[in-house]
Amino acid sequence: MTDSALRVAVIGAGFMARAHSHAWRTAPRFFDLPREPRLSVLVSRDEARGRRAAQKWGWESWSDDWQAVLERDDIDVVDVCTPGDTHAEIAIAALRAGKHVLCEKPLANDPAEAAEMVAAAEAAARGGVVSMCGYSYRRTPALASIRRLIEQGALGAIRHVRAQYLQDWLSDADAPHTWRLDRASAGSGALGDIGAHSIDTAQWLTGEQIDGVSARLRTFVNSRPRRSAEVGLGGRGDLDAERLPVDVDDAAAFIAEFSGGALGVFEATRMALGRRNANRIEINGDRGSVAFDFERMNEFEFYSEDDGADRRGFRTIHATDPAHPYAEAWWPTGHGLGYEHTFTHQIVDFVRSIDGAPATPSFADALQVQRVLAAVEQSATDEGRFTRVG
Repeated sequence: MTDSALRVAVIGAGFMARAHSHAWRTAPRFFDLPREPRLSVLVSRDEARGRRAAQKWGWESWSDDWQAVLERDDIDVVDVCTPGDTHAEIAIAALRAGKHVLCEKPLANDPAEAAEMVAAAEAAARGGVVSMCGYSYRRTPALASIRRLIEQGALGAIRHVRAQYLQDWLSDADAPHTWRLDRASAGSGALGDIGAHSIDTAQWLTGEQIDGVSARLRTFVNSRPRRSAEVGLGGRGDLDAERLPVDVDDAAAFIAEFSGGALGVFEATRMALGRRNANRIEINGDRGSVAFDFERMNEFEFYSEDDGADRRGFRTIHATDPAHPYAEAWWPTGHGLGYEHTFTHQIVDFVRSIDGAPATPSFADALQVQRVLAAVEQSATDEGRFTRVG
């Protein structure tokens, strides 16, 4: 660790800002970083919420004016944790102000905005400014190990990708309305919120892009009660009698063609009763297969045709040994990690990228995901017609 501080501003005071705040505090305490993150300022439009969050999460100060924060010479990094409709404006302004930018996913609400962000990121990069999109599941040790296996050729040529992201926090028709159910704020529903993770994971693991899709979207509950008190994700709080319209999807399902010829099947829903956060993927090649479920995030399954005929079958590999990515910095083998560690690993990689390591996923990587999301929506509008990406 050097003595050079990396002064951070987080924009937002919700669930994701809380996760990022924890990660900024934790990363330098378990990993050797080239610069020491300093939690300088938290930005929230709500004074009471901003002050409370800044104090509780360990920020030195708070502000209700993100533009003013970008003008400060004592801020090096801007971490964007706001709804999708604000990402482009904040991130582009931060990059033009010479700030390194970490932006939550999905990158924007449509490919046009995302492309503007990519252009700004590429221009800023010529001046040494780093940008990264926050697809945190990439930092799960088990998934990072799977990627390494695929890169080493353990699966051979990829034939099938099956990805599911299943949640149930909106199954109750009287669960309260949130900004995630408003197209103007969120861009889309389950598709962009959790389906984007599956798309990014599949493309990252296989090293292939999705070229085309055939899709269906469904909204099962068309209105929800207004929430008069702010609470955590999925909580009820105080509900008004008034119901607000839902204009995003509750569930998405699509097949996909990959650039290398593989066939993909994807499902994203917030209506799967009993499934709290089942983020699953299985990949089959001509020499082996892997399978992963985030509800058992410290392990994955691996099958290899190279095993003898009397020993073939899926084996469970526990990704807690120091040989697995990120695991060496944490607990003794077998003790396991949790959801919050993926954000810590993301901060580790982001800080190291400022010192010259690759910054992935880049805004350009995230734009590709955005184009897939747009193709899925277009296909669904066209009654499932096969739609090319991009």
